[in-house]
Amino acid sequence: MTKLWLRNETRDIESRTPITPADARMLIERSIAITVEDCPKRTFATEEYAAAGCAIAPAGSWVDAPADQVIVGLKELPELPEKLVHRHVFFGHAYKGQPGARALLDRFAAGGGTLLDLEYLVDDSGRRLAAFGYWAGYVGAALAVLHAAGKLPTPLAPMGKSDLDDRLRAAHAESGLVIGALGRCGRGAVDALTTAGVPATAWDLAETRNLDRAAIQRHQLLINAVFSSGPAEPFLTRSEIGQPGSALRVIADVTCDVGSAANTLPIYDDITTWRDPARRLHDDPVLDIIAIDNLPTLLPRESSTAFSAELRDHLLTIDEPDSPWARCATLFREATHG
Repeated sequence: MTKLWLRNETRDIESRTPITPADARMLIERSIAITVEDCPKRTFATEEYAAAGCAIAPAGSWVDAPADQVIVGLKELPELPEKLVHRHVFFGHAYKGQPGARALLDRFAAGGGTLLDLEYLVDDSGRRLAAFGYWAGYVGAALAVLHAAGKLPTPLAPMGKSDLDDRLRAAHAESGLVIGALGRCGRGAVDALTTAGVPATAWDLAETRNLDRAAIQRHQLLINAVFSSGPAEPFLTRSEIGQPGSALRVIADVTCDVGSAANTLPIYDDITTWRDPARRLHDDPVLDIIAIDNLPTLLPRESSTAFSAELRDHLLTIDEPDSPWARCATLFREATHG
């Protein structure tokens, strides 16, 4: 029997979940055992999981769980234990040279565990099988619009989509450019701009092969929704920001590859936060960056429901040797053992 252990998320603002109570019930009906850690900030109450048939455990107790449990989460693990013995399913951000990536992989190597990185749960064409991309793009573009209109709430706090859309319709921006517009993330960004009534320019591979750098500067908002797996030509460099006559005022870097060789916006050094979502890059003309690496948690219920629906059926195959999870395991072995 496959045994899943849904862990508590330790990041304060993170209220999403990769498995909803409704999908947990469906998995249990398919003979998957599920333990859920108590997590008061989770968008779904612990009691809903208990009612679905899940066993309930204290927050953080996964560290002492039997080795056959698959630990499922979303964001980063706590710093302890130093040795990771389980199979872990979450977004590890460990394969593109991000800060802390080597240390995380070393913890798995030391404990004999395995990282099954959700970012690399893909089909034969390389398309992600479960992703928060649409909602990341939607929220990233929405925050850019609100900031440009002087209506960005700080600190940010989770809300419902109807509330966010009401705020968008009351805001205004002159124009927005979405790069990566044909992907999940890009489609979400275009939809948010449409909701706000902001004219949207949509670029994808064809437009970035021959980059019109001057055109970027003619837009008030830039939304970077590109997934890049390796080094790529930057869309903007430090020398290009704040150019006289530029209309660009807000950049929302949904991709957040800061610190990686794959970063297409090497113009800032650190992500922004829910407490301080926007950071000034240039004073005259003004240019601000929004680079939050868990944007969909602004809409935790909508984004969790959509993600869980995509992930659910794949969790049924996690122990099958020819499933997409095997690719995740192979990538991990290559990264840790060469």
